[in-house]
Amino acid sequence: MPSTSSPSARDRANPLLEAWTPPDETPPFPAIRPEHFRPAFDRAMADHMAEIEAIAACPEPPSLANTIVALERSGRALDRVSAVFHALTGAHTNDALMALEREMSPLLAAHRNRIHLHDGLYARIKALWDQRDALHLTPEEARVLERYHVTFRRAGAGLPEDAKSRIAALGERLAALGTAFSQNVLADEQAYALVLESEEDLAGLSESARAAARAAAAERGAPDKHAITLARSSVEAFLRSSTRRDLREKAYEAWVARGNSGGATDNKAIIAETIALRAERARLLGYPTFADYRLDDAMAKTPQAVEALLERVWSPARARAMADRDALQELIRQEGGNFDLAAWDWRYYAEKLRKARCDIDAAEIAPYLQLENMIAAAFDTARRLFGLTFRERQDVPVWHPDVRVWEVSGPQAKFQGLFFGDYFARSSKRSGAWMTMLRTQHKLDGEVRPLVLNVMNFAKAGDGQPTLLSFDDARTLFHEFGHALHALLSDVTYPMIACTRVATDFVELPSQLYEHWLERPEVLRRFALHYQTGEPMPEDLLRRLLAARTFDQGFATVEYVASALVDLAFHQAPEPDKIDPAAFEADVLARIGMPAEIGMRHRSPHFLHVFAGNGYAAGYYSYMWSEVLDADAFEAFREAGDVFDPAIAARLRDEILSAGGSRDPGEAYRAFRGRLPAVDALLRKRGFADAAAG
Repeated sequence: MPSTSSPSARDRANPLLEAWTPPDETPPFPAIRPEHFRPAFDRAMADHMAEIEAIAACPEPPSLANTIVALERSGRALDRVSAVFHALTGAHTNDALMALEREMSPLLAAHRNRIHLHDGLYARIKALWDQRDALHLTPEEARVLERYHVTFRRAGAGLPEDAKSRIAALGERLAALGTAFSQNVLADEQAYALVLESEEDLAGLSESARAAARAAAAERGAPDKHAITLARSSVEAFLRSSTRRDLREKAYEAWVARGNSGGATDNKAIIAETIALRAERARLLGYPTFADYRLDDAMAKTPQAVEALLERVWSPARARAMADRDALQELIRQEGGNFDLAAWDWRYYAEKLRKARCDIDAAEIAPYLQLENMIAAAFDTARRLFGLTFRERQDVPVWHPDVRVWEVSGPQAKFQGLFFGDYFARSSKRSGAWMTMLRTQHKLDGEVRPLVLNVMNFAKAGDGQPTLLSFDDARTLFHEFGHALHALLSDVTYPMIACTRVATDFVELPSQLYEHWLERPEVLRRFALHYQTGEPMPEDLLRRLLAARTFDQGFATVEYVASALVDLAFHQAPEPDKIDPAAFEADVLARIGMPAEIGMRHRSPHFLHVFAGNGYAAGYYSYMWSEVLDADAFEAFREAGDVFDPAIAARLRDEILSAGGSRDPGEAYRAFRGRLPAVDALLRKRGFADAAAG
């Protein structure tokens, strides 16, 4: 690695290592090239390790200032380079960046290991932890010290040298496996498009869906064609509307086959090795399984608590799904179909059943859900709840022409941060939707406000046409913006506990709670406007839309809970080093009675949440754990008689959103609600009221 003294000429010409433009200090994306990253990483890691060694070698007795605060101030350059790198590898990658990602992932893991397994550094943290009661710490200081102690212990600090060496090697290998897994899925997504050649192939697709398919084909170099890609918003819309059963089957089979082709991009061997290595790491740290290790630092605490929640929801969801399956099969019979309902049929016939039961279909709703208006709805909801305003900026550098930036201000015009929105699917972007940050809020050296990203994969309309969303797409937009608010409203001193740095099964509370406002009549009346006439959604359609909220919840719950149960089972396997991923997944699904007509929301070979890194490993249940909280939390607004009640919104801001990880999540929720919730509110929200009553 280069010296930490004087920068080389190459370093001086590297935009990742130069000062960024004030006042916002945003990355100069147009000037950043793939070849800038390796020298920037080398220098930033070397500088960070020099800072770590200085902290560990400090001759003064450990104090909060010379140890914890010093750690919080260390590694700023590395944080900056890493944030830009991971933003690009997720949202706008290329071959050079992917090669560098494969190279850097184990090196970054090794760097983290050198810090977390540093004996001298851990000795100082432990000394502070052991004398914590005599330090007279503020609650926030005490929480930060606790999180450092827990983080280092869970990383292997304090173990014998041979165990630490093995843990370090496992971490590097797991990082490489996660990168390979993610890149294999992306490669499969990039390689596939279902090209629709004729009018017959387009049968059933609305004009807006056709426009999106034309745009997708043009993006892939076929401007005179239509294409369905493996982006969820593209393939699900096709599965809902195409009358061509043969093409639905092709699209569905390609969608669920990502990472499972048997060729160079097959992920099953990666899954098997990942499960074995995670289990070994957990045993070295004193836990019987990886699930026990993972959940010990979550709200749930134990796999048994997670299983109890998932099983409580599984039974009523499966019963509802099976009843709906029979109704869908009857629709097929009534239409003269001589085939059994299959997974690629469910969404298509569910739309017909929705029309029959609720007098509504997706094609009727989409013209009222313009992307631009849904962004405005999310912003206006934040204004009414938290006093935030949004001003679009044209002067901030971005990584792709589609990316937009807003300056966010709070009451008294206080600067809250910048919000970046990257909404459209493209071949350079991995699938899914997520929130991340280019900079985290903190107050260690004055007020530092966050730079927050929302990245999505909506099907972009053709030139001059507005992008129309499904209701699920609009819900995704609100969901990710809820995460963004968690970051934008953060108001803590220390980066360790800022923004979304909370327990995994608590982090989804703000995002899922925010979804509720999309379903409010007072929001839809203002923002659900027809893209051609500008007229608001008719009251009758609005009533029918909201009445249909729990339609097909059996299907949605089953596909999600099945994925969560498979994830949990993988990470509790009694023989984790002997797993055949395909057989194991099939055995779990058979054991729980998974309906053959419903696919998992995420098959294991493309389960990015779980295998592209440790983020949601043994933690995919978190969405449902948080949904117990969000269903109960929104009832607080209902009970107040005003879903924009200022007092409830202020408590939500102060106790949850602004507080970050400054307290235990259970304490934070009790401070907001006065108690912890029961699962009943979730069952009512999903339309399983009978189960809640029972």
